[in-house]
Amino acid sequence: MIRRSVVIALLGLAAFGAGCTTEDKPLPYGLVWQDEFDGLAGQLPDPAKWRFDVGTDWGNLQLEYDTARAENVSLDGEGHLAITAREEDYKGQRYTSGRIKTQDLFERTHGRYEARIKLPVGQGIWPAFWMLGTNIDEVGWPDCGEIDIMEYLGQEPNAVHGTLHGSGHFGDNAVSSKHMSPTGDFNLAFHVFAVEWSAESIVWTVDGFEFHRVTPTDLPRGATWVYNHPFFILLNVAVGGRWPGSPDETTVFPQTMLVDYVRVYGTLPR
Repeated sequence: MIRRSVVIALLGLAAFGAGCTTEDKPLPYGLVWQDEFDGLAGQLPDPAKWRFDVGTDWGNLQLEYDTARAENVSLDGEGHLAITAREEDYKGQRYTSGRIKTQDLFERTHGRYEARIKLPVGQGIWPAFWMLGTNIDEVGWPDCGEIDIMEYLGQEPNAVHGTLHGSGHFGDNAVSSKHMSPTGDFNLAFHVFAVEWSAESIVWTVDGFEFHRVTPTDLPRGATWVYNHPFFILLNVAVGGRWPGSPDETTVFPQTMLVDYVRVYGTLPR
C-alpha cells in the first residue's frame, strides 16, 4: 500500500520580527517522534520504539493476560498497529491482549501527543492511549502522574474520556471529561485523539475539537500538579476491570484496536 507522506507541521510558530535578536526568537516547533506502523503483516512493533508490558491485572482487576505475541500485538500490513483481545485460556486467564509502552525509549515533557485510532466494541472492552510519569518506579502511582489521552468503554461506543490522575486527584477523584461523538460510534471509523500539554495546561481534542482543558487551578483542593517532568506513552486494550466490568454473552471476540499512527510534536533544538 502506498502510504501518505508525513507532513512535519510547524505548529504555533510566531513570525520573526525585523530586528529580533536570537534570544527573542521562539524555539522551532515540529515533529519530534513518530511511528507510522509500516511493515509486513504479523510483524511485531518496532523494538527501538516500543516495549511490551507482559502480565495481568495491573491493579485494575483486569481479566486479560497481556502478551508479547504477534497474535495480540502486530502490524496488519496495511499501515496499522493491531492490538487484539482474544477469548482463550492463557496462563490462568480467560483472555489475552496487549499493552505496549515507550518507557526508556521515548520520554518527554510537554508537547502535542496524537494518535489516529479505530476502536473496538463490546461490553468489558477497555482500550486506551495514555501516558505515565517516568518516575513511577521511584514514587509510585498516582504520584508519578497519569494522562489518559483517550479511554473508552466498549459498551459505550459513542463516548471517549480524557482524564488526569495524580497526587490528590486519582480514581473516583480524578479530573475527567467525556466527549460524545456527533457523527457516530468510535468503532466505525478512525479518529484523531490528542492532548496539547504545556506548563500552564493540558488540553484534550478529538478530530480537532477541544472537549477538556485542565490547569493547575482546576485541581481539587490540596492536589498537586505533577505534570512537570517526562512521561512515556502507552497503548493497550484491557478486558474487564473495575470500570468497564466483565464481558458478557453479548461480547464478541476477537476485538481489535487499530492504530494508524502515533506522533509527538514539540520544541526542537536550534
